[in-house]
Amino acid sequence: MASNLKTVMMKPIDKVAIALMAIPPDSEVEVTCQDKTFKVMISEEIKFGHKFAVIDMEQGEEILKYGEVIGLATKKILAGEHVHVHNLEGIRGRGDKVAT
Repeated sequence: MASNLKTVMMKPIDKVAIALMAIPPDSEVEVTCQDKTFKVMISEEIKFGHKFAVIDMEQGEEILKYGEVIGLATKKILAGEHVHVHNLEGIRGRGDKVAT
């Protein structure tokens, strides 16, 4: 496991973590937040400041970052995948989409 790969996850209920440096594909990272630890195999390059899934998520599932719902999964997202506009529909600030 590459322990020198830096990430951050602010709340233990979050479903994504943030890369604090570029993380190459096929890297195993350990993300710890309070009493929860996730061991994640990164499946594609994650650029600095970008999100990656720490758990599998189903299409339509709420995505949590910093303890807040930031959007819905537009397709199944596996742990280790990049989470961005290609698989996340933002709902914050939209009157037609409401977080549950």
